[in-house]
Amino acid sequence: MSLRVGITGGLASGKSTVAQMFSALGVHVMHADLVAHDLMKPGSAVYEEVVRRFGPTIVHPDGTINRQKLAEIAFGSGRIEELNRIVHPAVGKRMQEWIEEITTREPKAIVMVEAALILEAGLGKFFDRLIVVSSRPQQKLERFASRVLTDRRRADKEHARAVQEAERRLGAQLSEEEKIAAADYVIDNSGTLAETERQANKLFKELQTLARTSDGSRSET
Repeated sequence: MSLRVGITGGLASGKSTVAQMFSALGVHVMHADLVAHDLMKPGSAVYEEVVRRFGPTIVHPDGTINRQKLAEIAFGSGRIEELNRIVHPAVGKRMQEWIEEITTREPKAIVMVEAALILEAGLGKFFDRLIVVSSRPQQKLERFASRVLTDRRRADKEHARAVQEAERRLGAQLSEEEKIAAADYVIDNSGTLAETERQANKLFKELQTLARTSDGSRSET
C-alpha cells in the first residue's frame, strides 16, 4: 500500500515550492489546483455547473473561465463554499483515481497531494500523514501580493489592494494554528530556501521508511 501524504498550508505559505522539493526527491506529487484547472475546462461537467451558478461574466471571450473574476466573486460575495461544493468532490475523485493508479504500479510509493484546503474539505483523514507548511503572516501577505503584482503587471500603487485580497482569501481558510494542530509534520518556510530544503530532505527519509512498512497509517502510531 502506498504512503498517502497530504501537504497543505495557508495562502502563499510556500506549499507548492515544498511539494516541488519532494517531487525532485522522487515523490509522486499531485497539485490539486492544477487538477481543478483541468476540471474547469470548457465542456466538462464542473465547467458547466460553475458557469451556471456564477454567470457568464466569469467566462473569457474564448470560452475559458476567468479564474481571477471567479475568485473575486466567490471570495468577495461570500460564495466560496458554494464554489468548493462544486469543485472539491471532482478533485477528490480524480485524486483517488491517481493514487490507485500509482499504487498498482508501485505498492510502496510515496504519493503526495498538495492542496490549500485539505482540512477545510474534510480530506485530512484520507491521508496517512499530513504536512503543514508554515510561514509568518506578513510573509504570506507579501508573497501573495508580489505574485499578483507580477502576474497582472500591476503598478506599485495597487500593492495594498493585492494585500487586501490575500487577507480576504486567508479569512476563508483555517488559521495556521488550526492546521498545525492537525499536522503530523510542520515545515517552517519562514527562512531561506536552503533551510526549507534541509527540512524537506530530512522528512523525506522518514517518509521513505514509513513507505517501506506494510502500512503507514496513523493507527500504527
